[in-house]
Amino acid sequence: MTMLRSYALNRILQSLVTLVLVSLVIFVGLRALPGDPAIAIAGAEADDATINEIRQSYGLDQPVYVQYVTWLGRALQGDLGESAKTGLPITDIILSRLPVTLELALLSLLFAALIGLTSGVIAAVRRGTALDWLGNGVSLFGLSIPNFWLGLVCVLVFAVWLGVLPASGFVPFTESPLGNLERMILPAFVLGSGLAAVLMRQMRSSMLDALTSDYVRTARAKGAGEWRVVGIHGLRNSLITVLTILGLQLGLLISGAVVTEQIFVLPGFGKLMVDSVFTRDYLVIQAAVLVAAVGYIVVNLLVDLLYSVVDPRIRVRGGAA
Repeated sequence: MTMLRSYALNRILQSLVTLVLVSLVIFVGLRALPGDPAIAIAGAEADDATINEIRQSYGLDQPVYVQYVTWLGRALQGDLGESAKTGLPITDIILSRLPVTLELALLSLLFAALIGLTSGVIAAVRRGTALDWLGNGVSLFGLSIPNFWLGLVCVLVFAVWLGVLPASGFVPFTESPLGNLERMILPAFVLGSGLAAVLMRQMRSSMLDALTSDYVRTARAKGAGEWRVVGIHGLRNSLITVLTILGLQLGLLISGAVVTEQIFVLPGFGKLMVDSVFTRDYLVIQAAVLVAAVGYIVVNLLVDLLYSVVDPRIRVRGGAA
């Protein structure tokens, strides 16, 4: 328990340092964009007095390091500023959009895990058979097809030709669970298809290594059933690499959600980022990128801690390092 606590504290400290560096890159990177943020907020037709007033109200007349410390301090308190276009608190805007993206991400993960892990185990157990070839073919297809093309094809087939699912829009789950699922099935399938393909191939590779290891041969020699060998001895040891890949791929869900939400007109976090870029709402862009980075860092931290629980050898090596 002490070693696990030490490992967890070490990983949390690393994540905090990474978060500070990421926030610095986001802040400086946005300031490095061409043009004056005050002019972008006020509009090209604004006079000098209005621009100077905006520059003072947003603290743009202060040194960059002062602006950064002020912004980071407010962000740590949950204050991300106000939108220059709507005047609404950015924290409230993001909180209103996040549930849509989180639901989409969770459904995509569920789809990817059920399809990818199951097909990967079956392909490894039935290596060289038709099921193995079929699984590899489908996974290669999933890796090769871009989200935007697959999304448009799904809308054309299921919404236009067959008319069985809505083409776009969003209904909150609390208002209509069925209507919500009808509108989230296609986006979740599109967003999760690439991740399912990655998980399938990685799971197959890991399972093949596990099934040819010494401890699996020993378990079979002791008379353990095939499904016990696969489910307990093979699957658990194969999940270490898969969890690592899953944590890295979750970042792609965030970037993929931007395209998917645009195609299916979902009022989520990704669409907020795109709309903010088009309207040049710099403060919203800055806050949205920061929240996305925090989510990515937190998810990877949780995955790191999770596979340290699955395999205690990892935290031993981590603690030694």
